[in-house]
Amino acid sequence: MNQLRLGYLYGIGAYLIWGFFPIYLKLLRPAGPVEILAHRILWSVVFVALLLAATRHVAFLRTMARRPRTLAAIGLAAALIAVNWGTYIYGVNSARVVETALGYFINPLVSVLFGVFLLRERLRPAQWVALAVGTLAVAVIAVDYGRLPWLALTLAFSFAGYGLLKKRLALPAAEGLFVESAVLALPALAYLGWLTTRGGLTFGHVSAGHTALLVLAGAATAIPLLMFAGAANRLPLSTVGMLQYLAPILQLGCGVLIFHEPMPPARLAGFALVWLALMIFSADALRHTHRTRAAARHPVPAL
Repeated sequence: MNQLRLGYLYGIGAYLIWGFFPIYLKLLRPAGPVEILAHRILWSVVFVALLLAATRHVAFLRTMARRPRTLAAIGLAAALIAVNWGTYIYGVNSARVVETALGYFINPLVSVLFGVFLLRERLRPAQWVALAVGTLAVAVIAVDYGRLPWLALTLAFSFAGYGLLKKRLALPAAEGLFVESAVLALPALAYLGWLTTRGGLTFGHVSAGHTALLVLAGAATAIPLLMFAGAANRLPLSTVGMLQYLAPILQLGCGVLIFHEPMPPARLAGFALVWLALMIFSADALRHTHRTRAAARHPVPAL
């Protein structure tokens, strides 16, 4: 199998897992969102530690211990992904899967916004149009909800911030996930201990199947992230960008078709505007990539 085809398999596999993840999270009830988050963190540490030991990549950790500024940045990335995971779990278990899908639809637009204000990047006209349409979409959906879609915005901004930090750090996938999870492991363990003293822990008290599902949350977290890294290393960035819409499309389908969440006309109109913004954004990105490649193949001769 060639590397390009393998990249597509990794990418589609990662986004399929993320797309159907709401179904998995629903199976973890009656565990509360914070308990699920704590188990997701702890079992991720265990799973990735075993993976690193099996592949003999533990030397990386000794290098990281001598880079305090990098560790501080990883700590911030860990906090952002914890907010993202916790918000997502809360959204799914409070019957707001549609709103979580909205968050991941608008995430690319927030990333562009970060590029403008944090990295001083200059946008092309089509990108400004996409941002304007995306802002209008959020306004329409806010009117429909009677409030700002804060859950979707939290998901979009936390994941965009996490992506920005990860791009700056440029860490290997497994090693980065291990350090991020390890940073969060002590608070997660402390929360589970506190929950135990209050008699609210569901782990080991519901059924063997429920306990196994909580343990598997670590693998369910790590595997798609590692598959995504494999895709990103083999596919053009524009292709990865197009594939990322697969997950929120599937999440939206789960919310509407499986969990029967409402989709009134005004909300559907807001989503339609989001999709329009993404189409403008994606078409411009593909056109720019094509022009860049064409220019590289046929450079203008110097006079």
